[in-house]
Amino acid sequence: MTDQPCDLLLHNLQLADNGPPGRRILVRDGRIADILSADRSAPPAASVMDLGGDLVLPGLVDGHMHLDKTLFGLPWIPHAAEPVRRSRIENDQRLLPSLPLGTAARAGELLRRCVANGTAHVRTHADVVPAYGLSALEGVLEARDAHAHAVTVQVVAFPQAGVMQMGGPRMLDLLNAAVLAGADLVGGIDPCEVDRDPKGQLDGIFGVAERRGVGLDIHLHEPGDMGLFSLQEICARTRAHGMAGKVTVSHGFCLGGVSESKQRRAAGAMAEAGVSLATHGAGGATLPPLMLLRRAGVRVFCGNDDVRDTWSPYGNADMLERACVIGWREDVRHDPLLLELFAMASSDGAAALGIEEYGIAPGHPATFFSVPAENIPDAIGRHPPRGWVFHTGRPLASGGRWLEQ
Repeated sequence: MTDQPCDLLLHNLQLADNGPPGRRILVRDGRIADILSADRSAPPAASVMDLGGDLVLPGLVDGHMHLDKTLFGLPWIPHAAEPVRRSRIENDQRLLPSLPLGTAARAGELLRRCVANGTAHVRTHADVVPAYGLSALEGVLEARDAHAHAVTVQVVAFPQAGVMQMGGPRMLDLLNAAVLAGADLVGGIDPCEVDRDPKGQLDGIFGVAERRGVGLDIHLHEPGDMGLFSLQEICARTRAHGMAGKVTVSHGFCLGGVSESKQRRAAGAMAEAGVSLATHGAGGATLPPLMLLRRAGVRVFCGNDDVRDTWSPYGNADMLERACVIGWREDVRHDPLLLELFAMASSDGAAALGIEEYGIAPGHPATFFSVPAENIPDAIGRHPPRGWVFHTGRPLASGGRWLEQ
């Protein structure tokens, strides 16, 4: 009931639905109890907060991250790998086990930065490789548990160095063990280019995922027709295994480097199979045709990917800034398209991650943030520091800074 005392009353705010001014948000037991119009009286509240006229938006979704690789929490470490994937993988295996700060501590530092920037839900990949087994995954799971009050974290067991070339059955056993240890999805990587055995890799990882009842998120960097072949094989297996809505292709650079007719056929195959696409707008690679994919019915969502880590010195874990980068690369300029772009960093990502009761509505978790912006397009275009960040009604950050919990 609205007239019952509440835990928190938020006022002097805007909502993004173009509704009337003067509304207030009531929070009770970690959920939005009501959104009061200006002419309705508010019940007693244990705490009252003035949001300074800021825009209130639902918690952002970072759908592609690598928490285990981050270097946050450490002094600046110059990038050491050569600009090829194999060198970066080898650099990881040399550097990560020797760092003076463990995976859990570094991942926790990055998660707190995510939250301070308004992110509420994260999907991260954690390397599962024979060189260090499940240790990276275990560190990420530890960080996830330590921050469960602040952010949801979905973990992909990621075979960064490949599957078949890392021993095939032995590597599949390790991925199976990763799911049993707490990973939420099985990963894959470039079945042709890395493993040179697309049937072996895809049959194997789909088999583990089906046996354990989890989804898949497959890195696909392969270019042109090679990448399209892998994408077609992924779609075919998704249909065969009845896994519509449970399979994501991350990056899909091949889709940006082929003719429009091939793009449309691939988009149709993905939509029919229920395969989603995660993108981070990589500056050095072809960008998939995001709006074409969306028009075809493909779920497209966004992530930061590497954030100041062993693969890249760039990034600050701000999904509004990431949306700005992706919009700039996609040449998104008009407000309706900017609203779609925001959906890719929020509601569409939440749907891909299976987050229920997402958004600002009575009865939903009170998970949102405020930002000094006029509207969503303004928030993306300028991505100013966040005002307040709340997760299930609890204030976690202010002014872009994590509050000590």
